[in-house]
Amino acid sequence: MSLGTPDPDPRETPGLDPGGGVSPGDTPPGESSTSGAGPRQETSKGWAKGPLIAILTVAALVAGFFLAYALLL
Repeated sequence: MSLGTPDPDPRETPGLDPGGGVSPGDTPPGESSTSGAGPRQETSKGWAKGPLIAILTVAALVAGFFLAYALLL
């Protein structure tokens, strides 16, 4: 098994000009990558519950402090 470069050989890649460029109107060759080859994983949407609860708690404490300060003044 050969562990050569994963890049395609420009001499064997169809659609490339001798300098390695692409002919007008031709699609360049894709990257030789497998990062997007697996099944898609569902990501969570929106805020997570933990940080949202923490932010709301801090906001309520700050609002309560200013309300208590205003009433005591």
